[in-house]
Amino acid sequence: MKLAIIGATGLVGETLLEVLSEENYFPLSKIKEIFFVASEKSKGKKLLFNGKYHEVMTISDCLQKSPDIAIFSCGSEASISYAKEFTKMGCFVVDNSSAWRLHDDVPLVVPEINGDCVNENTKLIANPNCSTIQMVLALSELHKHYKLKRIVVSTYQSVSGSGHKGLTQLSSERQGIKPPAMAYPHTIDLNVIPQGGDFNKNGYTSEEEKLVNETRKIFNDNNIQVSATVVRVPVMVAHSEAINAEFERPFSLNEVKDIISSSSGVIHSDCNDINLYPTPLLAQGKDEVFVGRVRIDHTQPNTLNMWVVSDNLRKGAATNAIQIAAIIINKKMQKHEAIP
Repeated sequence: MKLAIIGATGLVGETLLEVLSEENYFPLSKIKEIFFVASEKSKGKKLLFNGKYHEVMTISDCLQKSPDIAIFSCGSEASISYAKEFTKMGCFVVDNSSAWRLHDDVPLVVPEINGDCVNENTKLIANPNCSTIQMVLALSELHKHYKLKRIVVSTYQSVSGSGHKGLTQLSSERQGIKPPAMAYPHTIDLNVIPQGGDFNKNGYTSEEEKLVNETRKIFNDNNIQVSATVVRVPVMVAHSEAINAEFERPFSLNEVKDIISSSSGVIHSDCNDINLYPTPLLAQGKDEVFVGRVRIDHTQPNTLNMWVVSDNLRKGAATNAIQIAAIIINKKMQKHEAIP
């Protein structure tokens, strides 16, 4: 297998290399060659990976290498321009941008939920938005048992969701230095900004619309009502969410906690007696989605509140993409082994 990391010098690209090197999802021995791809200005730069320096190439150069899997983490514009050029060669593309997420013929995949939809014919696969991934993973098993009716979510998103630019703005402001470029329209240090993405005509932002549309697609249910408010907070890494979820069927709190605790990829961290609940510092550097503060909403039937935290660079982007790549690798290896 030949693997390409497109956008290798970005924040998610760096995290992809970190997750790959840990070999939690497949051994590096499965990869014959690995290509590091970035913009023209980064061509020739050396990246250290697995004890060896690799030279960064352009996306055009990478096309000539005919990779088997390409993980795109370089923005929608590049994905629109190049993703299908790779798939035409038989390459599987896992795209981290928003370019293909809502296309009917492109699966939107969280492996623990719908990884079985990845097959030989799904050459282009979309990675959901980081905030969507942690929300649907926390709610997926509950949805199977009680059927979601409505979700009201407020996010508390870290600045790493805006890449190096967001991290630089916060760290610069914290040091009293003027940022070289502004990721946000306001100061983020000692502040919160109730905006994620651009505003739409309906008053909601593009990040809020992603939570609505992607949740419905992943759960294959357009009847789920989703109301979202996206907020940027002065935290370096890991997004948090306050979720109010209404279901069609009744439940008990103990049942809900048992289901959450047994959900794949989820850690239930919840004990009021010792002030135990997930925080961004707890989730940073980990691949799981952490759920706490689970409680009944007594203002209406079949409704609960929960607090959900996850590392947006790992499970929210890099880890999810690597898990999708692992599905592809395992299926291709199984197919190869089945050939006499």
